[in-house]
Amino acid sequence: MKRTVRYLIVGLLAVAILAAAIVWLTRGQVQPEQTAREAIVERGSMLIAVAATGRIEPVRRVELSFDLPGQVAEVRVSIGDRVTAGQPLVRLDARQLELQVEKAEAALMLARAQAEQLRAGPRTEELSIARDNLRAAEAQLAAVVANRDQVASGATAAQLAAVEAQVASAELQRKVAQDNYDKTVRSTDDEDVVAQANYELYAAQRALEAAQAELERLQSGAAPEDMRAAGANVATAVAQRDAAQARLDLLLAGPTHAQVADADAQVAAAQAALASAKLSLETAELNAPFDGVVIGVNAVAGELAPSFAPAVVLADLTGYRVTVGVDEIDIGRLSEGMPAEVVIEAFRDEVLAGKVERIAPVADLTGGIVSYDVVVALDQSDIPVQVDMTANVTIIIDELDDVLKIPIWAVRVDGTTGQTYVDRRVGRELERVDVRLGVRYEGFAEVLDGVAVGDVIVLTSDAAFGLGR
Repeated sequence: MKRTVRYLIVGLLAVAILAAAIVWLTRGQVQPEQTAREAIVERGSMLIAVAATGRIEPVRRVELSFDLPGQVAEVRVSIGDRVTAGQPLVRLDARQLELQVEKAEAALMLARAQAEQLRAGPRTEELSIARDNLRAAEAQLAAVVANRDQVASGATAAQLAAVEAQVASAELQRKVAQDNYDKTVRSTDDEDVVAQANYELYAAQRALEAAQAELERLQSGAAPEDMRAAGANVATAVAQRDAAQARLDLLLAGPTHAQVADADAQVAAAQAALASAKLSLETAELNAPFDGVVIGVNAVAGELAPSFAPAVVLADLTGYRVTVGVDEIDIGRLSEGMPAEVVIEAFRDEVLAGKVERIAPVADLTGGIVSYDVVVALDQSDIPVQVDMTANVTIIIDELDDVLKIPIWAVRVDGTTGQTYVDRRVGRELERVDVRLGVRYEGFAEVLDGVAVGDVIVLTSDAAFGLGR
């Protein structure tokens, strides 16, 4: 047993001595077996491209909402329904709006009738009535003028004669009453009889005085207040006559330009009111603006129309596109019509073709990063694309043929000078070779100078300052 242990210890020492000798012999040399990775310089094609990520969008998408508040009367579609352009989708209760349209139509008919009547001129019956009114006004004026003249000229001869006769009769009655009183006083002491005779004398005296006052009034002419009243009556009659004449003249002259213009303005206003009422009625129903598929419905029959969400969301799924944000450094190299390759996360083994459809003229400054929205339209394919799927887009700017290229992970950078270089294997050793690089894309770099086709490039496990791994 002791001999076996001794042999084992001797064997281990021999192995250790042999390993140390190998290390001493190979010290300072890098063996190919120590390399982590290697690649061969080759010629091939390289793409100059810009990559970005976005989501699948339909070629057209619209959110439909009501302009007016109201109660939803009918919802005619559900999510997933296919609709055609002009097809009704949702309708509000429009009874009040329909009534407003009817009122506006009636107002327009009235305005048009009035304008037509104005242009046609007065009707025969209107002229007849106007002439009759004028004749009546003239007759009234003549009557009040005659009355005024009579008041101004005083009483007539017949009136004076009649009043004078009344005065003479009153004087006679007074004389008779006086004689009767005197006779009664002389013939009796009866106080009642005397009082009766005295009363008759008093009454006769008052009648005489009244007749004499009326005679004096007629002989002195009209009173001032009578003349003022008569003049006022004449002025009123003149105004009525002039108004009747003006009305007749207006009918005979026909409408003025101002009247016609005003009538036309009334018609135009009524037309505008009707158009507004009809527009309001039209907005009570949402119709599909294009053929598409309903992808959202927020309206519910019997409830108020939604105000913070679209009533219906409609999408045109005949085509798809992807909107991606491209950094301002790369946007200048893009132009509309450039080809693109699209890989959808759900179908990573499939590559869809597309092209740049539109480049936003204004930058998006979200998060402080300057980028521009670029819309890429997808070509038709059999892949079951769905809205909002994640898509990786590669916009191909140019394609370089027959260029030297190497993997970017093989390139190292001198930390002191910044010079790019690679380690090239020559026999069993590695040598540093400075390289000048061109385009870099998808893990490869174009080599403009420094290596040749077939060179083996290696990256040792202790490599540092590389461009990429």
